[in-house]
Amino acid sequence: MKAALAFHHPSTISRSIFFSSSLSLLKFYPKLNTNNKNLTHQNQILHGSGSGSRSTRIMASSASASVAEQARAPPALPLPTPPVDKFMIALCQITVTPDKERNIAHARSKIQEAAAKGAKLVLLPEIWNSPYSNDCFPVYAEDIDAGGDASPSTTMLSQLSRNLNITIVGGSIPERSGDRIFNTCCVFGTDGNLKAKHRKIHLFDIDIPGKITFMESKTLTAGETPTIVDTEVGRIGIGICYDLRFQELAMIYAARGAHLLCYPGAFNMTTGPLHWELLQRARAVDNQLYVATCSPARDAGAGYVAWGHSTLVGPFGEVLATTEHEEAIILVEIDYSLLQLRRTSLPLLKQGRGDLYQLVDVKRLNSQ
Repeated sequence: MKAALAFHHPSTISRSIFFSSSLSLLKFYPKLNTNNKNLTHQNQILHGSGSGSRSTRIMASSASASVAEQARAPPALPLPTPPVDKFMIALCQITVTPDKERNIAHARSKIQEAAAKGAKLVLLPEIWNSPYSNDCFPVYAEDIDAGGDASPSTTMLSQLSRNLNITIVGGSIPERSGDRIFNTCCVFGTDGNLKAKHRKIHLFDIDIPGKITFMESKTLTAGETPTIVDTEVGRIGIGICYDLRFQELAMIYAARGAHLLCYPGAFNMTTGPLHWELLQRARAVDNQLYVATCSPARDAGAGYVAWGHSTLVGPFGEVLATTEHEEAIILVEIDYSLLQLRRTSLPLLKQGRGDLYQLVDVKRLNSQ
């Protein structure tokens, strides 16, 4: 691979690994149905079309082991050796109130409590410093890039990550950038530096008659870039709540060598019971990696009522730890040796039918 595919130095702020500011497009290409020359050439080899078809068919027969690699274009990166074999992750399911200063102080105390119990990675909920409301997002929004007093929530996270020597996936907060508002997750390393910033890609616009109607797009702007980041506890792919529903995003993260996917989220009382755990287990078992989620605690009197049930799912789709809807800190061990064990026992990544379908990471393809 060319140098363009190299990962950023850990001290560099990044929104993803291979990139510009636009979204890595995710497309499934049926065989022989693409205008991309590289992909057309791949399909010619696999299906014996074009000149020398008899010899290329022989090549395809003798190179059947490479067919799975063609299912992801470019082929998936090898799973990198993680910097640690095992570590404790904490999912801090906390109550959110209209008092922003209280929310920040409360999150601080829970992160400190989790670190004191041995957590090396702490995950916070979606929109933990503000009520979940289109009316509140602009009022509670912070200028993350300016930092300091302009972003008291992320300033607190930066200080704690450095002082406690932990990695923090800081849930999400409303972010103000110019005249736009984003739903943004910040990842801080053990040195307190901002390692990555993920802006929610898929906005939560839903209308279930008689149940729930919410339109994030009335206030929020969608992010444009998948986010995967190397941390002191492994390579992490980031999504926010509704991002969990889109399996292509998780597949891109897996193809880029993620060990763990983190989704701060706030599913509601309608879709939460039906889909929250189901989607987490699906993303984990499909990609054979860990999935961690963190929700706000439930406040039945709030305008938007969260389902709760923060959860860690293992690479076989097994629920390793979860909670109910009250405030809680879930502390559980992640063991990365299970990734290779599961992938050896059930070698899904080696069994893909690249002769029939492909998931294309356009950014990586174009950077080669």
